[in-house]
Amino acid sequence: MENKTSQMLRCDAGERVALMRVALGVEPADMVILNASVVNVYTGEIVENCPVAIKGKWIAAVGPGAAKATGKSTLVLDAAGKTLAPGLIDGHTHTCFFTMEAFVPYAIKGGVTTIISETMEFFPVAGYEGVEEFLESAGRQPIKILGTAPASISTRKSEDRFSRERLEKLLDREDIVGIGESFWQAVLQAPEVMAQRFQAALDRGKRLEGHSAGARGNKLAAYAASGISSCHEPITAQEALERLRLGIYVMVREGSVRKDLENISEIRQAGVDLRRLILVTDSVEPTELVEKGYLEVVVQKAIDCGFDPVAAIQMATLNVAEHFGLDHAIGGIAPGRCADILVLPDAKTISPEVVISNGRIIFKDGEVLAQPRSHRFSDSSLRSMRLQGPVTASDFDICAAGGSNTPVTVRVIEMLTDLVSRESHMEVFPVGGKIGVDLGRDIVKVAAIDYAHHPGRSFTGLIQGFRMEKGAMACSAAWDISNIIVAGADEKDMAAAADRVRQLGGGAVVCKDGRIAAELALPIFAVFSDLDMERLAEKLKSVRQAARELGISFPDPLLSLCTLTSAAIPYLKICEEGLVNLKDGKTHPLEVR
Repeated sequence: MENKTSQMLRCDAGERVALMRVALGVEPADMVILNASVVNVYTGEIVENCPVAIKGKWIAAVGPGAAKATGKSTLVLDAAGKTLAPGLIDGHTHTCFFTMEAFVPYAIKGGVTTIISETMEFFPVAGYEGVEEFLESAGRQPIKILGTAPASISTRKSEDRFSRERLEKLLDREDIVGIGESFWQAVLQAPEVMAQRFQAALDRGKRLEGHSAGARGNKLAAYAASGISSCHEPITAQEALERLRLGIYVMVREGSVRKDLENISEIRQAGVDLRRLILVTDSVEPTELVEKGYLEVVVQKAIDCGFDPVAAIQMATLNVAEHFGLDHAIGGIAPGRCADILVLPDAKTISPEVVISNGRIIFKDGEVLAQPRSHRFSDSSLRSMRLQGPVTASDFDICAAGGSNTPVTVRVIEMLTDLVSRESHMEVFPVGGKIGVDLGRDIVKVAAIDYAHHPGRSFTGLIQGFRMEKGAMACSAAWDISNIIVAGADEKDMAAAADRVRQLGGGAVVCKDGRIAAELALPIFAVFSDLDMERLAEKLKSVRQAARELGISFPDPLLSLCTLTSAAIPYLKICEEGLVNLKDGKTHPLEVR
């Protein structure tokens, strides 16, 4: 079945007639680019002295004949011997505390003309309506922003999953290209449920985005058999090759969560076809976006890692478009395609001097010429925090079974890295019938508090390896769930941090000695800031620095905290219902019985 997203990028019959007339020299083009070489992603070559003619938002002609389409009203852009490449496409990313209004200028500067964004940040908090509002905020921007429907996989067993009707309604949208990343353990644990959802997307010609971290052998094969079409989780060349051999597009992740490009670049030595290799960011956080850049940095790094420049550009243009079935409209410089074009110094230097999107110059001479569209968020999206306060220190009491002071064995989230955890069983020693922190063994408390669906429902557990020596840290942007996640060495500071998040209507807060050391308000869905990117980056820096002063040594303490609720990263997690072991999908109490 035809991918319905193609309707959003459809060149209608009238427009095609106009394009043909321009190509035949009967009508003048709106814009002609002269004196340029073109990176032809279809043939893998660089074509010298190759003019391009544009009519409206579409390319009408490429090659010597295009120069003849110049008329009195035609804008002539002299590329002065430089190189044209297709606009870049980020095939997998997430919003990271920012709105599209704040983000779009940075995408434009980097030459990104199409973005495929996950929507899982909004569904756990605001459901179907939240996803719709995000898509509305992303629509009608100077660049194209498409989305994936949330897979609705959570550590929370009572998660309100999509009804078949609502999922299909979302999949029928022209700006939805498929179902977003579906964690492989959950797919294999409930194949009948997930297969029905997947089929709804496949029946519409849309894609199934994968997340297969740790899967191999027959489990990976079973996951691929579900219809999954891509995965951004390989961290080595061998893992990438294993997935490529199963027909899966491999999205090489190089962003703020992980940087895997250098390791995976060794796949060049295997001598295999790289046309199913895609470069993605999987999100770029504000500080990195402001200080370093966006996808253009990733393509440049691929070239620096030894990939052929044309191949590297293919990985962020045509390969992505083909994967999503959008190559009829985007991904290359050819007649009938959308006029998304970059002027680069040369094919080896991914530093756009001019960016054209939809036939319009939106960046030139270091200046963004097309301002992002502002979106006024609904009152409901600004009132996602439904937790009634105040949060108190006693909310984090852990009472031993029977109120005993005798040693008990408990499950502890043991941090193996800044993101990966495992289940450890440890003996702890209650005092007054309550289990407390044990800084001598690097054990502090961690709690998850539902703020949206069952406000106030919470669970408190223990975590080792967070290296927190004092204070507390809390955030409402916990992954995949509508929880405030808070970790602390002191229950009073935990209460102060969590309650301040509540007062802010969502946010990230660090508390020490009963005082707020740093905070960032996240009032939109309790996961977005309403600040511009520069001020947001400054606020995040202050929160992270305050967290490090508590003793946390992880590179990004806020990221480490927010991933404790996610079903995406192995393997012992927490939600308001308890501790969740991702290996078996079961929820467990604190005490081992």
